[in-house]
Amino acid sequence: MRPLEDAQAEVLDAMRPLPVMEVTLREAAGLVLAAPVVAAHDIPPFPNSAMDGYAVRATDVADTPVTLPVLEDVPAGSVPTMTVEAGTATKIMTGAPMPLGADTVVKVEDTEPGDGSVTILAGAAPGTSVRPAGGDIAAGSVVLDAGVRLGPAHLGLLASVGEAHPAVHRRPTVALMSTGDEIVPPETSALEPGKIRDSNRFILRALLEELGAVVVDHGIVPDDASALNQTLGHAARNADAVVTSGGVSMGEYDLIKQELRKLGSVEFWRVAMQPAKPFAFGSLGGTPLFGLPGNPVSVFVAFEQFVRPALLQMMGSRRLFRPRLAGVAREDMRTDPAKIVFVRVAISPGSDGSPEARGSGAQGSNIISALAAADAFAVVPVGTGTVSAGDTVELELFRSAEARTRMEAIGG
Repeated sequence: MRPLEDAQAEVLDAMRPLPVMEVTLREAAGLVLAAPVVAAHDIPPFPNSAMDGYAVRATDVADTPVTLPVLEDVPAGSVPTMTVEAGTATKIMTGAPMPLGADTVVKVEDTEPGDGSVTILAGAAPGTSVRPAGGDIAAGSVVLDAGVRLGPAHLGLLASVGEAHPAVHRRPTVALMSTGDEIVPPETSALEPGKIRDSNRFILRALLEELGAVVVDHGIVPDDASALNQTLGHAARNADAVVTSGGVSMGEYDLIKQELRKLGSVEFWRVAMQPAKPFAFGSLGGTPLFGLPGNPVSVFVAFEQFVRPALLQMMGSRRLFRPRLAGVAREDMRTDPAKIVFVRVAISPGSDGSPEARGSGAQGSNIISALAAADAFAVVPVGTGTVSAGDTVELELFRSAEARTRMEAIGG
């Protein structure tokens, strides 16, 4: 069997970056920057107030209470017209530019307004509640580097520096299909003997769309050599990658293997991992092909370990794999020491706040209910065999569950 790390390395080495294009910020979510973004100016571009209050000279409010005449009112979006001289103040709103002469802001809660004046009840040291120009980003600095996958905060950052059309690698177009005579659509009301509803395609479609891919869904392809050949050929010509499920194990009716070999250069591997040991990878006329197993849990695991990092590499991302952290096993886990095993686990906080992992259900590769109940994989390395309750275990997070109820969040 091929070690997982070797198989992953071979897949990633075969990936080529997708073309670069400029898109709007609205279109950029989930895409990866192809070039660094440099700030053309300071952020913020001018010193401004962090509070609603009064801009003053700190020396004038060293002894309080003190009453000062108010020169003007400066709301956000306007510009001060007067210099704060000794013994004066300017009323100022959050985000408004600081007037010349002022070096601190006394928050409105520490003041009492009068007729054309304000009484300062508490002093403030120089720089208090003042945001300096360039305090967030200095002009000429790299705001975001190439290889960053853009999330909501990144988009806000780009907007703040005026980068309205970032250069990114375009979204991958992925052709998707399920294979097998036993597969029927999920809307099938009554199952005939020997038939099962197609869950794999909906797992994969959701995973691909979460990644930002454009999915071309070819539906269910029967175990028919001509149909497989035609569908695979069309898919490879019109997509950046092809993802199939089923037909890659050692069975006599796994026809997808022979048709893949006719269409391109495809390797069929037995990877030292559980689940998802059978896996096909190769090229159909230059288009990468990922042939995933037929069981739904195997499909999910194979996607996470092969397809997701491969597509992220095509998209130009620096980060390819899900985050991992150390946790504590709350029950024994017995695994095959010849393989790296991905145990489906639910995570909860322990007494010290560290994550604790329990099996989310039966661990068969067909047990989709345990996958749906899981937050992570407990990754048990080759050669281990047994993890005992209380042992440290590596957790690969694939779902960020809402951990607290509303009452817990507000302390009820």
